[in-house]
Amino acid sequence: MQHQEKYRGIITIEPGKRGGKPCIRGMRITVGDILGWLGAGLTVEDIIDDFPEITRDDIQAALLFAADRDNGTVLLAA
Repeated sequence: MQHQEKYRGIITIEPGKRGGKPCIRGMRITVGDILGWLGAGLTVEDIIDDFPEITRDDIQAALLFAADRDNGTVLLAA
C-alpha cells in the first residue's frame, strides 16, 4: 500500500543535503535518523523533546516512507 499522500511535502530529497538521503522537511534530520532513534528505544516523545522542530506527523511520515521504500512503492514526484 502506498502512503505517499501522508509523507509528500514532509519527506524531501535534495542531492546536496545529507548525501541525497530522504530528510524531514528539508532539515538535516533523515528518515534513517528517525528509524535509528526509534530502533534504539527512544520514544516519539523522547525524539520530540530532543528535537522540538520534529513533530509527530514527521515521525509518522518517516515510518510510512520507510515502509513504502521497503515495499518498493516510493513516489516523491509532485
